[in-house]
Amino acid sequence: MNFPRATLDLDALRHNLALVRRLAPQSRVLAAVKANAYGHGLIPVARALSSADALGVARLEEALALRAAGLALPLVLLEGVVSVEDLHAAAAHRLDVVVHSWDQIAMLDALAGGQQLDVWLKLDTGMHRLGLMPGDFLAAHQRVVNSKVARTVRVMTHLASAEVRGNASTHRQLEIFEASVAGCGLERSIANSAGLIAWPAARLEWVRPGVMLYGISPMPDLSAAELGLRPAMTLSTRLIAINAVKAGESVGYGGLWRASRDSLIGVASIGYGDGYPRHLPSGAPVLVNGREATLAGRVSMDLSTIDVTDLAEARVGAQVVLWGQGLPIERIAQCAGTISYELACRIAGRVHREIGGE
Repeated sequence: MNFPRATLDLDALRHNLALVRRLAPQSRVLAAVKANAYGHGLIPVARALSSADALGVARLEEALALRAAGLALPLVLLEGVVSVEDLHAAAAHRLDVVVHSWDQIAMLDALAGGQQLDVWLKLDTGMHRLGLMPGDFLAAHQRVVNSKVARTVRVMTHLASAEVRGNASTHRQLEIFEASVAGCGLERSIANSAGLIAWPAARLEWVRPGVMLYGISPMPDLSAAELGLRPAMTLSTRLIAINAVKAGESVGYGGLWRASRDSLIGVASIGYGDGYPRHLPSGAPVLVNGREATLAGRVSMDLSTIDVTDLAEARVGAQVVLWGQGLPIERIAQCAGTISYELACRIAGRVHREIGGE
């Protein structure tokens, strides 16, 4: 059966990376593939993005999986390490390490036998999540240099509200960063996807695109298509039944949807057990054989019900697209009251994966 399925478009990934290059032609690209490449599949995405200058992962296990798959690109541990053992593993597997605390700086002294790695110092310029305080930067930098385990030292920060154009807090973050690292001669990185699009001043020696690589807009006022991005994933399934429902009858758990007329209800083989959100409301869009229809009733574990009354061509076996080609994931996220990132990341393991554009 092999439905539902998530189809990965490798050509779209490469297209979106090329767009990043055009936006920041003087920058090197650290492509974020953390969280199973935002739910798209770590290994195939990493291979498709192999023309990036480096790949960013959150945790050691992700980096080790990429090395085991033969990826030789520089890999950056964006969360850094949590133990000396992890630090030794990072050095042994040629991983770059983000250092965001004095505890992590102290760990560097534990490297012995000539082990070295590349270090990215992370500054907290206002996100208040991870990072060294700006006033500590010079001392931290000197301590890392003195440890003699860093082949290269770079510096980064993360923007909290880059998707809000002209945001005063983002202006302040950029000012703090510049004042903190001025004169150090280090390669710098600020821009995430939204920073790349909305804040040209954040396009420094390195940029760190994430969600835009997957064809998803980070901007509330611009769609992916308006930005020239192509969706890298299409989540689809099939209709496995079509049922006649009389006017006044209800559909699904809780009877939340009631037919206002004699209706045809298609039953699609997908549910919250596959990562399709249970809290999507009736009226949320889907595509049935390329034509828009709407959910009718609550999403259940394995099945979703769709009003196909006005789709004369709807048949058992018809393709249903939940998001992706022809139906932007941003629309579904808005209906679900969440963000596109979460929808892509939550696709379940039982969903069949398919790769296109090889």
